Amino acid sequence: MKRQNKYRKFQLQQKNIEALEQQNTRFKRVYSEYENMSNELWNLENSNGEPVPDDFINAMILQTSYLENEIEDWLIQFNDKKAEIKH
Repeated sequence: MKRQNKYRKFQLQQKNIEALEQQNTRFKRVYSEYENMSNELWNLENSNGEPVPDDFINAMILQTSYLENEIEDWLIQFNDKKAEIKH
């Protein structure tokens, strides 16, 4: 059984992400970078190939967390706007 990618934390908000990607090119670029980095991290941590220095992995984790925070901020704003429109 494959282990789940712990870096894929936005799967439940995919519809909102798709809407934001259509509205905002910066969001689309940031989310794309986040997906690429999270996939690369997953592959590095689960591969049996050459060992990768911890400093490199830690730097990638830090960068991924910055991207996550930025994406979360956008999603919160997006959800707030949707809630305002419904009222």
